[in-house]
Amino acid sequence: MPALTIDFFHDVVCCWCFNISSRMRALAAEFDLDIRHRTFVLQASSAEMAARWGTPESARETILGHWAVCRAVSDRPELVDIDAMRTAPFDYPHGMTAAVGCKAAERIGGQSAHWDMFDRLQRAHLTEAGNIADPEVVLRTGRDLGFEAAALAEAFEDPSTARAVEADRQRARALQVRSVPTLIVRETGTRLVNGPREDLAAQLRAALRLVA
Repeated sequence: MPALTIDFFHDVVCCWCFNISSRMRALAAEFDLDIRHRTFVLQASSAEMAARWGTPESARETILGHWAVCRAVSDRPELVDIDAMRTAPFDYPHGMTAAVGCKAAERIGGQSAHWDMFDRLQRAHLTEAGNIADPEVVLRTGRDLGFEAAALAEAFEDPSTARAVEADRQRARALQVRSVPTLIVRETGTRLVNGPREDLAAQLRAALRLVA
């Protein structure tokens, strides 16, 4: 059995999630963690984007300000291309389409496939300035990862996949998760504080002592 099970709530559009995902990959191997991926879409549509951020121009400028802060503490700042997203020819995307893509990958290949899809979509978003609210961009990303095109499209379009996204959202609300990334240690209820790899490792050692 794994030493600890971690529920990892994330949104593909979240730059902070990008920072923590690679750190958790390394820590999962070091600490024998079972990472359970939970999509938590902060804004699920263009209407929700407008309600939260105002105009598309305001949304882009405010969110890219967050990117700048995030990039400054990233282990891989060269992969966060603010200038490319600033000039992208589409409104800043919501995260729902990408979340459905991650859940479609999970239906095909389990948690590891979800994580691979999540990381690759984050690269498409943060590094390549791709419009991940476009289903074709999401499906093409999955095909590039090696998913069989017809199987991925079928899982993506199946209404039960969207319901799985909503189930994660409801789970987040029940746990009073209000932001991403959120990492919850199931065995203790502990919430890991986002930070450098060394800080996360120290928190995991503390959690392990509680369940020893």
